[in-house]
Amino acid sequence: MNAVEVIHVSKKIGDKEILNNINMILEHGKIYGFFGRNGSGKTMLFRAVCGLIKPTSGEIKINGKTLHRDISFPESVGVLIESPGFWSHYTGFENLKVLASIKQQISAEDIKKSIERVGLDPEDQRTFKKYSLGMKQRLAIAQAIMEKPDLLVLDEPTNALDEEGVELVREILLEEKERGATILIASHNKDDIEILADEKFQIHEGKLIPFKDQRKDIQ
Repeated sequence: MNAVEVIHVSKKIGDKEILNNINMILEHGKIYGFFGRNGSGKTMLFRAVCGLIKPTSGEIKINGKTLHRDISFPESVGVLIESPGFWSHYTGFENLKVLASIKQQISAEDIKKSIERVGLDPEDQRTFKKYSLGMKQRLAIAQAIMEKPDLLVLDEPTNALDEEGVELVREILLEEKERGATILIASHNKDDIEILADEKFQIHEGKLIPFKDQRKDIQ
């Protein structure tokens, strides 16, 4: 059974077509990279795969179950899309503890291990509002991986990270792949896609097209 199937998916908002007849099949235990400019449709596709928006037409299956028919959301998913809504007056650990209480699948120790894994201190008493941008990004990745999800959907996971942070996140994603997770990453950083992805996609004006070298465009 495939991890994700996207079948003739289109999404219109008003008269604008954000996604145009997207088709793809994603397997378990692989990393899929998506490259495209702002407004290309990457984030909308990720939202659709997570069940956060309903396609105008077509369907998306997660482990054989159709979103918005059999299930509302993927049953085991870790998500980083845009800025997570953390509570500014809580510490990093307190934030993740609240989120973990929704499913009640993991212990306080598991949460601490996830925080340590991204290079943060779970005992740090600083509140989230005092975090640097890089620390906020690391915490967002910790929340995405903490429940060991089958599916990871990460939009710009290395955004705001220094070189050390980028390397750490790449290591984590490769470890998650080894664990058997299916991982979708979107990045402006072509190196992220080249280094991590087993298969690469380019999104342009809502269409999925063959991946090509964009280095000249990036420069």
